[in-house]
This record gives sequence, C-alpha cells and structure tokens, in this order.
Amino acid sequence: MWQQYDPAVVERDLSYARQVNLNAVRTWLCYEAWLEDPEAHEAALDHFLQAADDRGISVLIGLFDAIGIEPTPSRLTDTDPKTAIGLSSPSSIVLFNREKWDEPRGFVDWFMERYRDDDRLLGIEVMNEPGWESSKYEFAAEMFERVAAKRGSVPLTVGATSLVNNADYIDWGSDILQFHYNFASNPGMFRTMLERVSYMHDAVESPIWLTEWQRARASPKKPSEQTPKYASLAPLIHEFGYGNFFWSLMVKPAWVEPQRSYGVVNGLFHEDGAVWSMEDAHSIQAMSGTADFEGEERKRIPEWGQV
Repeated sequence: MWQQYDPAVVERDLSYARQVNLNAVRTWLCYEAWLEDPEAHEAALDHFLQAADDRGISVLIGLFDAIGIEPTPSRLTDTDPKTAIGLSSPSSIVLFNREKWDEPRGFVDWFMERYRDDDRLLGIEVMNEPGWESSKYEFAAEMFERVAAKRGSVPLTVGATSLVNNADYIDWGSDILQFHYNFASNPGMFRTMLERVSYMHDAVESPIWLTEWQRARASPKKPSEQTPKYASLAPLIHEFGYGNFFWSLMVKPAWVEPQRSYGVVNGLFHEDGAVWSMEDAHSIQAMSGTADFEGEERKRIPEWGQV
C-alpha cells in the first residue's frame, strides 16, 4: 500500500466506504517503507488522511503489526493478490534484538511529532496483537512508552485478540480497549461473547471497540463458509451498539496464511464498485440507521482467484 501508493485507488475505495455510511477505517503504516523513504511515506499518509477526512471518515492508524510473515524486500513490493500476504512489522531481526530498536523509536518520534494532535485520527494503535509472547510484548511495551511520552490529543490503543490482553494495556496507558472476534462458530456464540463484553463495559471508563470481525462459520473447510457473510453478525453488533470495524472493505484473499490456505476470501466491494453481497451491504449500512444501498451484487471470485 505505501511502497506503491496510488492516490486514485485510495480515493476510489474510501468513496465506496461512504456508500455504506462508514465513518471510520482501520489500517497500518509501514515501518519498512518509512525506512526506505520517510518523505514519500509522509506524503502518502497526508493524502490518505485528507482523502478520508474529505469523505467524513476518521482513521484508526496502526504503527506496528505482530501478525503476518517476515517483511522481506520481495514481499514488501508484491502486488499479486495470489501471493501478496499479510506482513509483520518490524522484522524478527529487529523485534528480537533490543539493540536494533533505535530506528523503530525514530519512527515513533517521526509519527508522534507530526500527528499526535491530528483531528483526522480516531486513534493511534501502537501495535496489533502483540499478545503475551515475550519478544512482541516487550517491543510493544517499549514502543507504547515512547508513544505515551509524546502523547497528544489523539487517543492511544493496542490491537488485542481479547479483552484479557487489555489488563496490561490499561496499565500502559491505553485509552481505548479493543477486542477481535473474526469467526464465531454461530451467532449464538457471538451473542454470548458480546454479552460478556457488556459486563466489562459497565466496569471500565474506557470505550471498548470490536476492531476485527467477519462472519459466523462452523468450519473454514466448507466452501460455503469461505466467502463473506457479514450479515450473519452485523445485526448483533448493531444491537449491542459497539463501535466496530469489519474485515475488510475490499474483496481480497485472506490476510493471514492459515486462513488463506483454506481459500478464505473476505471483503465487501469489488474494485469496480459492485458488492459481493447486497445483504451484507445493507446489514453494514443499517448500523447507521439506513439500508438503502443500491448497486450490483457479484458473488464471484475476481480474476486473480480463478484457477
């Protein structure tokens, strides 16, 4: 996204987001792209934030990501949907070696000095899903401390698979609590989870957001459950009233390797503006109180997915 930033594609995609009344998006920067060309990354980020703001969309921006495979040079420039896959950041060479953390600290300083008070930002996510693995946890803790030392008006947060992780993040100074639940076995299980979260919500002052969700499915091995179906969960999320981010706006192969190996595809919009499912588009748009989206439905894998 950042190495080969395309303003026209970004503007197109964010315009699709507004068609279903989205008022926020969640994405990540790329530390490796910044190392290569800080000025280009800054110019791209400025365009992204302004394009979103022009459409009434706020941005939850992430700095680092503990999920994905090694960010090698070839992978960082791969744009083929069949082979391009989610990359972690920073690389394990940096992550496992505290002596190499000065450059990530510099990345944090660059970002915070420019964007800590940027009202186009909904929040700053220091790292996605560091969990409790020692190397990732220690890196995330160090970078959060660096971010917090330069804290501005934009709230701080950490991507978390569950609310349990947030016990530590609150101590760090996190302003927003996150949890992820991409694939519930069934809507009933999802409801139970949301009910449990609501109990915690009453006990804490911080807002709680569901920042990753996709669909209900019993097994990723079933072809019928390898494609999007946001309508299976969206009404429940709307009922409980959680701020939320579904994964993902654009139709594409699964982000992480295990899901991709099953042939999982996610997303709402095709590149030409057709939607995978009208039911999904309406269920997502209904979270804002309306469901009048009109467009073309095409439940077909794009050319990049054809065998």
